[in-house]
Amino acid sequence: MSRQAPTLEDVAREAGVSRATVSRVVNGVRNVDPDIQDLVRHAIERTGYTPNRAARSLVTRRAETVALIVSGAKDAFAARVFADPFFGRVVSGVVGYLRARSMHPVLLFAESEAGRKQVVDYMRQGSADGALVVSILADDPLPEMLLSAKVPTVLFARPGRTAPISYVDVDHRAGGGLAGARLLARGCRHIAAISAPPELPAGQDRLAGFRDALARADRCPPPVVEGAFTLDSGAAAMTTLLREHPEVDGVFAANDLMAQGACQVLREQGRRVPEDVAVVGFDDSSIAMTCRPPLTTVRQPVEDMASTMAKLLHEQVEGARTEPRTVIFEPELVVRESA
Repeated sequence: MSRQAPTLEDVAREAGVSRATVSRVVNGVRNVDPDIQDLVRHAIERTGYTPNRAARSLVTRRAETVALIVSGAKDAFAARVFADPFFGRVVSGVVGYLRARSMHPVLLFAESEAGRKQVVDYMRQGSADGALVVSILADDPLPEMLLSAKVPTVLFARPGRTAPISYVDVDHRAGGGLAGARLLARGCRHIAAISAPPELPAGQDRLAGFRDALARADRCPPPVVEGAFTLDSGAAAMTTLLREHPEVDGVFAANDLMAQGACQVLREQGRRVPEDVAVVGFDDSSIAMTCRPPLTTVRQPVEDMASTMAKLLHEQVEGARTEPRTVIFEPELVVRESA
């Protein structure tokens, strides 16, 4: 005969408190003495009690889930998300924070106007307690739509539109400057860049910082070929640079995927990396270590940024913070073999 699952009454007897007190602790009510909270938590561990999530949601009026929303352009959208290690790192940071608090993410995509409307309707129904948004579009209307719907929301990266919303980001301009300084320190004389699409603020900030570093060294503005944050676009851009500027001996690519594509083309065309052409990427993703040779890159601490994004949202949901907050992380140059 199977043993009956532990109940609130079992926990109450074990802790020597009332059932109502156990219920308040389980449901996160704040006016419970910390010592009593510890007493109840230890009793929960000893009895093996597991809260009924559905019943708890009725009391707290919370879903205990968070929507992780990837919002962006429709064309090549799925390929962008699943091919770029960046998104996996975001998920890892978010899950790491939420799991420790018995919360769970649900992944949503908003790749079109209809998709954005579906996401907002989903949030209005109370299906998730708040939204973490990773946006690909500079002028993405989704954050403002969520704010209008009074959905607690935090963004990964500075919004393209001014809005009273919390976000985390890295100092992209400083990171681009680190890349430029590294190529200059190697003695590169003919330096070029593979940039991000012009509609992405982060990519343009990286390029601006790179140009700043060269300008401070009294270098002419570098040739720039636009990429799309994909491996293939990095390869195509490198092919263009070699055709139009065969003297190039240093390249900054605005992310690691494009840097990897550049390295592949350089090998195919008989250029040694870094002896003939030095290459610096941006992100310090897993690709940096599998690239041939291992990639010198600018690290943005994506997992820490994503964890902080989840923390800011959790504070909003708990009512601990109401004013928008911005957290900016510092980039770091990671030197390997490509530059």
